[in-house]
Amino acid sequence: MRGSEHEAEWRCLRAAIAAAGDLALSHFRAGGERWFKGPGQVVTAADLEIDRLLHERLIGAFPGDAWLSEERADDRTRLQRRRVWVVDPIDGTRAFASGVPEFAISVALLVDGVPVLGVVANPATGECFEAERALGAWQGDVRLRASTHHTLEGARLLSSRTEMRRRNWPGLMPEAAFTDLSSLAYKLALVAAGRFDGLITLRASHDWDLAAAQLLIREAGGVLTGAGGADLVLNQPEPRHPGLIAAGTQALHRALLIRLADS
Repeated sequence: MRGSEHEAEWRCLRAAIAAAGDLALSHFRAGGERWFKGPGQVVTAADLEIDRLLHERLIGAFPGDAWLSEERADDRTRLQRRRVWVVDPIDGTRAFASGVPEFAISVALLVDGVPVLGVVANPATGECFEAERALGAWQGDVRLRASTHHTLEGARLLSSRTEMRRRNWPGLMPEAAFTDLSSLAYKLALVAAGRFDGLITLRASHDWDLAAAQLLIREAGGVLTGAGGADLVLNQPEPRHPGLIAAGTQALHRALLIRLADS
């Protein structure tokens, strides 16, 4: 990015994301190997291959940095390092394994626990969203601007298919319009891009799901917090978050918090 202090990191990261995207597409809809690593948690050979590729490229280029990924054991050395790469090789693995183009590769670089670079890429749609702290969020040459919608009335909100069934968000917020998509990182990127006004989820998420998207939303002028309104703190010993609310404006974010608290 113009004026960036991280030109070397960007060169390496963009090349790694491009290679990871090609690798993802070589597996997508090819009927590759998949298995369950836990209840409802699908993993594919592509997840592991992409994680390995990104680790080799990024840690190979910056060997003093630490790593946190969904698909690699966390040895917690990251807690003693200033710089940590936070990676989800395929966010939305279930959609990926089912041939649905609602998945993303998510990579962020944290410095002292704060995202300074972030990329969310959907190889199946050709979309790539980038952000750098204090330099904005972009899709190609287009700067991302979060929505300016400020009320629940007519708000375009995102959630997951599972939560649409379990939580009945349309029943709780009948004045809003809900869309269900896979991949939390991808959904948050779409909020940053202003294509949707907000997102609500009470499902647990992890740093690798949201670190890059948190930066995208912040740099696009939006708001992302925990479901209770607290700021998200990354790179903690347990990198888990019990729920999220995102919005393009503070007013809509507040309205979502109030409606959720009243439910």
